[in-house]
Amino acid sequence: MRLRKVIAAMTVGKDVSSLFTDVVNCMQTENLELKKLVYLYLINYAKSQPDLAILAVNTFVKDSQDPNPLIRALAVRTMGCIRVDKITEYLCDPLQRCLKDDDPYVRKTAAICVAKLYDINAELVEDRGFLDALKDLISDNNPMVVANAVAALAEIQETSSRPIFEITSSTLTKLLTALNECTEWGQVFILDALSKYKATDAREAENIVERVTPRLQHANCAVVLSAVKMILLQMELITSTDVVRNLCKKMAPPLVTLLSAEPEIQYVALRNINLIVQKRPTILAHEIKVFFCKYNDPIYVKMEKLEIMIKLASDRNIDQVLLEFKEYATEVDVDFVRKAVRAIGRCAIKLERAAERCISVLLELIKIKVNYVVQEAIIVIKDIFRRYPNTYESIIATLCESLDTLDEPEAKASMIWIIGEYAERIDNADELLESFLESFPEEPPQVQLQLLTATVKLFLKKPTEGPQQMIQVVLNNATVETDNPDLRDRAYIYWRLLSTDPELLYPVTCTFCLGCMGGVPSVLLLTFGGTLEIVLAAECLVQVHLELTMLKIPYLLKTNGLGHQCLFLGTDLCKGCCLAEKPVISDDSNQLEPSLLDELLANIATLSSVYHKPPDAFVTRVKTISRTEEEDYPDASEGAAAPAPVPDLLDLMGMDNNSAIVPTDRPASPAGPPLPVLLPAPTGQGLQISAQLIRRDGQIFYSMLFENNSQIPLDGFMIQFNKNTFGLAAGGPLQVPQLQPGSSASTLLPMVLFQNISPGPPSTLLQVAVKNSQQPVWYFNDKLPLNVLFSEDGRMERSTFLETWKSLPDSNEVSRDFPAIVINSVEATLDQLAAFNMFFIAKRKHSNQDVLYLSAKIPRGIPFLIELTAAIGVPGLKCALKTPNPEFAPLFFEAVETLLKS
Repeated sequence: MRLRKVIAAMTVGKDVSSLFTDVVNCMQTENLELKKLVYLYLINYAKSQPDLAILAVNTFVKDSQDPNPLIRALAVRTMGCIRVDKITEYLCDPLQRCLKDDDPYVRKTAAICVAKLYDINAELVEDRGFLDALKDLISDNNPMVVANAVAALAEIQETSSRPIFEITSSTLTKLLTALNECTEWGQVFILDALSKYKATDAREAENIVERVTPRLQHANCAVVLSAVKMILLQMELITSTDVVRNLCKKMAPPLVTLLSAEPEIQYVALRNINLIVQKRPTILAHEIKVFFCKYNDPIYVKMEKLEIMIKLASDRNIDQVLLEFKEYATEVDVDFVRKAVRAIGRCAIKLERAAERCISVLLELIKIKVNYVVQEAIIVIKDIFRRYPNTYESIIATLCESLDTLDEPEAKASMIWIIGEYAERIDNADELLESFLESFPEEPPQVQLQLLTATVKLFLKKPTEGPQQMIQVVLNNATVETDNPDLRDRAYIYWRLLSTDPELLYPVTCTFCLGCMGGVPSVLLLTFGGTLEIVLAAECLVQVHLELTMLKIPYLLKTNGLGHQCLFLGTDLCKGCCLAEKPVISDDSNQLEPSLLDELLANIATLSSVYHKPPDAFVTRVKTISRTEEEDYPDASEGAAAPAPVPDLLDLMGMDNNSAIVPTDRPASPAGPPLPVLLPAPTGQGLQISAQLIRRDGQIFYSMLFENNSQIPLDGFMIQFNKNTFGLAAGGPLQVPQLQPGSSASTLLPMVLFQNISPGPPSTLLQVAVKNSQQPVWYFNDKLPLNVLFSEDGRMERSTFLETWKSLPDSNEVSRDFPAIVINSVEATLDQLAAFNMFFIAKRKHSNQDVLYLSAKIPRGIPFLIELTAAIGVPGLKCALKTPNPEFAPLFFEAVETLLKS
């Protein structure tokens, strides 16, 4: 009874560690329930009392040989959960016996214990042959033992840098046999393991699918989703269209059944279905009614159903879908109504034949005069105009009637875009835009930018006095009265475009006339927009030319019909910029890239498929690097301490694009060499920022130093990263305390990958914006060195390296010479590269040169196979790189050159 009170106190958070010795003395009891309580206490306090925990070892060893299999299993399980190094070595012998125990319950418990022991001491597990014992358990006659062995091997594989668990044809048969008899979670483990097996041909893939298909009828949702994942992956190898069609039909009912479960399970199912219909829309093409929203569905379920309905919408079912969307647009939940209205627009963009029907529904919604419905309708109609130019402009008059009700930035910007784009078709376009100009300084940047562009379009289409005055006002406001750099830069660009290119001439004003200034001609120049007025005295046109050239004002002087000299300014460039034909937008309902979609489909029924992010984006794993003996050179990591696991630094719900801006709370201190200055104090009004990307224990950090050389305290620091090649973004709070004048603070900002990827060729450019509560936003550029991305699991076996090298085509090999680099010592060079996760594979001699082979890996599993050729002590190094993604070669060579020169 007293022990129960101790455990009860422990479970509510009270510290009862002082009773450790007394509780350990209770281990000798024959009462199984009491023994469980003692073991629970030991698991909780063994870390804080490691020396006293040794007292329990003899009892553990004794219990592992108890006649009762429950006690034997309990002893091994508890020893595996006590993560104390001193106890680990005593666990090996009992564990070895239990792996071969006669009772399957003990064997399956021991299998899981091997995975726990591997996490504590991987080298010990390998040395004692536990991995081979686990592989032997796959042939066990008890299906639960097989399932636990598979689960343990899969867990070990996740933390190992070399292949541990590879399914062969014989293993495949054993796993498929055990699949039918083990428990539901055992089936999940086996199905997940089988999903990593690649069939040799279409026939084998069909056989596997045939054995797995009955799992689709299982009552457990996890089993169903794991079976779906397995089938989808094997379908990639099946060539028969009839087989694929039948499989799609078989997968539809179980997926539909998932939507009858609790809302939380529905949400997980819908997120997975969202991925599935992007890859195989035919699976649920005839089941769209299942995704119609119910009145009592939670909002998160409704939102997911809307997304899937858009993806499944077709010419055949669009009428049903539009009726549903129209009904949703009259509900009370504002966010859901907005999403429904936007869904109508997305259907119009996706289905050209249904666009007119979608427009009709949107116009009906505008007539109900609900403010937020009208504004969302205008936003999506703007996108429809972009998709189908010169097709539905007859509805513009109806849209203009709602002009006074617009109060949201995006709706205002959309309406202004429509007015500017079709200014020649709107009689009072100048009056409509002028109504927005009155509040120009108070408008948000999105509206200001659109208003600037629309006014320029209006002037180019209707170059009359009214638009000319409007554009002068807008350009003046956008350049003189604003602090927004984007708005100011765009205004200056338009200004310059309107003032250049005399090939298409537009007379602005008479600028040259004879005056009575002592017989000296006077020239009055008005720059476009009227904000700069310069009077030049010139005795001849040569002087005018010199003055204009010095002011960098492009011009053309010509004589008009009255014999006066006139200044002509061109508008052709601006027309080409603002009035050029715009690219037609496309449907964005299948927004995931094919490679990312395939990666997510391979992770169905996991958090990755719920977040729609690859695991690397929100989970940090530390791989265990096994040391191997090399004939030519020992492992560079020999003698180094194994890195400590890094805790997950992200909230598990993920981050959206705006969450890269994070507030500050408390400081952290990085260590290392001086950081490069990216924002000098004169540029930052006294704030100096030094920063550099670093890699530490498998995690990328942005090491930063803030120095306040101003006269005021600075606080409230925030940071944001622009789109970049690897989608690098802030993964935690920027921890900078208030900086008093003359003080400084260092911090380590955790980073995550693949948050906001920029299109185009790979680049090392990293654009950063930092602000605080007292100063404007500071922008600066940094470099993203590729070596920071080299992961700890980049080591390859020699055979794997050779096979990979041969499998890649010669076109994927890129080489570069570095004439200034000198290799003085092979060992020192390999040590230097190993510190940045470039792993030595082999070495050979070629003439008088050493040829070194190394491997590295960057996120998303992209391998780099490297060949370095150099003569010791002689300037000159040749680097050859072979990779499935040769577009990264310039970034790699830049990183190698930096590393070897440092």
